Amino acid sequence: MNRIVRALFNYLVRGALVILPVAAALFFIYWAVSKVDSALNLSDVIWVDQTGKPIYIPGLGILTVIVFLIVVGIVVTNFVTDPIKKWFGRWFKRLPVFNVIYTSFKDLTEAFVGDDKKFSEPVVVEVNETGLKKIGFLTQKDLSKIGYPGEVAVYFPLSYSFAGQLCIVSSDRVKPLKMSASEAMKFIVSGGVSQL
Repeated sequence: MNRIVRALFNYLVRGALVILPVAAALFFIYWAVSKVDSALNLSDVIWVDQTGKPIYIPGLGILTVIVFLIVVGIVVTNFVTDPIKKWFGRWFKRLPVFNVIYTSFKDLTEAFVGDDKKFSEPVVVEVNETGLKKIGFLTQKDLSKIGYPGEVAVYFPLSYSFAGQLCIVSSDRVKPLKMSASEAMKFIVSGGVSQL
């Protein structure tokens, strides 16, 4: 009887290990989509039925965001020239608090999805003499302009987070990692439990 209970408990744990990550990911996606949809969905304000009751159309808020982003992409790609983009950039940089937030998010977004991806070189860095190593992304190869010749900038993302830490390390402690940038990011964010 004790062996049956242990076996059932073992199956329960294994089932949870399969289902929980899937359920957590699906729940997060559902939560994010429903929040955005409810915040931007104006269908119940615009449409009413014969009795005057508001009609809510699920998904209209998300569709609004997608259409808006496509329209902005078309306008920027086809009608906004580089001088206008630079003018807006200079104007945003003049606003004290907005400047820090705007440029940080702009640079971070472009680092992941822009034409000039910054997180494209995964590296392993030997942190100390005991053999401790950290996985990160090489972001700057030459820091002589700020007084650190022979040193490089490495960004270390944190596990289960979008945050990270920027460190300046000696270039001889940095070695290229034999994996793609997306594999390295997945490995780091998962806390090292992702399959290699």
